[in-house]
Amino acid sequence: MSTKDSATILTTVIVYLRLFLDKMLDFLFSLYWDDKKQLIPDLDKRHSILAESAVSLARRIKAKELKSEDLVRAVIERIKEVNPIINAIVRDRYEAALEDARQVDNLVAAGLSEQDANKPFLGVPFTTKESQEIKGFCNTIGLWSRRNIVSTEDSDAILLLKRAGAIPLAATNLPELLIWQETRNPVYGMTLNPHHTGRTPGGSSGAEAALCATYATPISLCSDIGGSTRMPAFYCGMFGHHPTAGITSIKGVYLRKGDEGDTMFCLGFISRRAEDLAPLTRVIAGDKAHLLNLDKDVNIKDIKFFYMESANDRLVSPVRVEMKNAMQRVVSKLSEEAGAPQQYSHAGFRHMYRLWSYWMSREPDDYLALYGDGQRPNAFLELAKKCVGMSHHCLFTILRLFELKYLPSVDAAWAEKITKEMKEDLFGKLGDNGVLLLPSSPHAAPFNYSAVLRPFNFSYFAVVNVLKCPATQVPLGTNSVGLPIGIQVLAAPHNDRLCLAVAKYLEKEFGGAIMACKVKT
Repeated sequence: MSTKDSATILTTVIVYLRLFLDKMLDFLFSLYWDDKKQLIPDLDKRHSILAESAVSLARRIKAKELKSEDLVRAVIERIKEVNPIINAIVRDRYEAALEDARQVDNLVAAGLSEQDANKPFLGVPFTTKESQEIKGFCNTIGLWSRRNIVSTEDSDAILLLKRAGAIPLAATNLPELLIWQETRNPVYGMTLNPHHTGRTPGGSSGAEAALCATYATPISLCSDIGGSTRMPAFYCGMFGHHPTAGITSIKGVYLRKGDEGDTMFCLGFISRRAEDLAPLTRVIAGDKAHLLNLDKDVNIKDIKFFYMESANDRLVSPVRVEMKNAMQRVVSKLSEEAGAPQQYSHAGFRHMYRLWSYWMSREPDDYLALYGDGQRPNAFLELAKKCVGMSHHCLFTILRLFELKYLPSVDAAWAEKITKEMKEDLFGKLGDNGVLLLPSSPHAAPFNYSAVLRPFNFSYFAVVNVLKCPATQVPLGTNSVGLPIGIQVLAAPHNDRLCLAVAKYLEKEFGGAIMACKVKT
C-alpha cells in the first residue's frame, strides 16, 4: 500500500470518527434540550402585514394604504408575544417610536415632499444589536462591567437609516464581546432559536435573526467580523447579506471610532425577503454605494458558477450529508438553467480558522483590554472564579483569553502569503461575473452550550471575512428534524449585486425564508 493510499484511508477514518462524535454530542445534548422546546405563537391574521418585505411596507405607507403608527404598533405587539420565549429585546423606545410614526403619518397626510417621498424606508421600524450605539441606550457589548454605560450619540449606520425614513424601535441581545456562536452574556442572558428553543440562533446577531424568523422586526441591522450576520441567518432560516469590506461605516459600533483603517468588520442585514437586501445595503453604504453597482441588471444565465462541498479544514467538523445534498440541489437546478457549476478548491480553505485567527490579531480591537474594560485579566484567575460561581464572564469568553494569551500565534508570513494566493486564485476565476457557492456550516443549528465543544465550526463564515468579499446567506429548506439549512453565495469585492441576484433566484426556486411559525388565516 502506498503512502498516499494510507493517508487517504486515515483521513477517511478521521472524518467518520468526527461525524460519529458530532452525532453523539447531539444525542447527549438532545436528552436535555428536546424537552425544553417551546413553540412560537402563530402570527395573528390582523398582523399579517408583518409578513411583507420592508420595501413593500414603505411603499404602502407612502401610498396611504398603511399607517406607520399601525405598523409600529403591530411590531411592538408581536415582540411582546414572542420575546418572553426567545429573549431577544434588551432595550426599547416603543413610545418614542410611536410618536415618530405619527409624525410620518402626518407628513403623508399632508402630501410628501420630494425629499420625503425618496426616503426608501419611510415609516418602517428597525431593530439592531446593542453593540450599535443608539443615543440614550445602554452600550454594554455584553460586559457586566459596562452595564451602566449609556450611549450619547447614534452610530453612523443609525443616522443613515433614520435619514432613509426608518424608525429605531429596540436594541437586541448579543454574545459577550460579540465574538461567539451563541447569543448569551452575563447582563441579558441567552437568546433562543425560535425553530427549536433548545438550540442557538447563532451569534452575534442571533437576537436579530430570532426576531426576523418570528415576524417581529421588518428590518434587522447587523454587523459581521466572523459570520455574525450570516451565521444567525443560516441557523434561523433567513437571508443575510455581508457586503464588501470597507463599504459601510463602522463608527459607533463595537466601540469603533471609524478611523481604524483596513478591517474585516462590516455591517449588514438579516431579512425574510431577498428584495430588501440591496436597498438596505445601499442605505448604509452611504457615499460608497455607487461602488457596488447595485442597480445594474444581472442575468443568472450570464453568471459563472463555482461550488465547494467541503473545505476539509481539520479543525472544523465534517460537512454533513444534509448540507451536501442542499448544495447538490442548487447545483442541479443551476445546471438546468444556467450551465453546470464548476467544482472549486484551494489549499487555503483547509486553514480557514487559522487564517481568520491571524487576521483577527491584526484588527484594532484590544480584546484583552476590552474584556476587563481597560484592565488586562488573568485567565487562570478568571477560570477559577468561574468554577466557583464568582465570575461575571461567560466560559467561552474565558477560553478565548487562554487562546490569545497562551496558544501559539499563527505565522504572519505564512498567513499573509496564503491569503494573497487565495484571493488571486478565487477572484481571478470569479472576475466580475462569477460566484462561489460555499457551505454555510458543517450542520444546522447546534444545541445551546454545545458550541464550546466545537468552537471552530463557524469557519465557513469566517473565511469570507478573511477574503473581505461580499457573501449572502440563502435558506434552502429544512433537514430531517425541521431545522433550516442553506448555503452562502460569495463574489469578488464590489460584486455584491451578483450575490443578491443569485439569492433572489434561489428564493424563487426553493421557497425562501423558513419561518418559525405560521400566519393565521
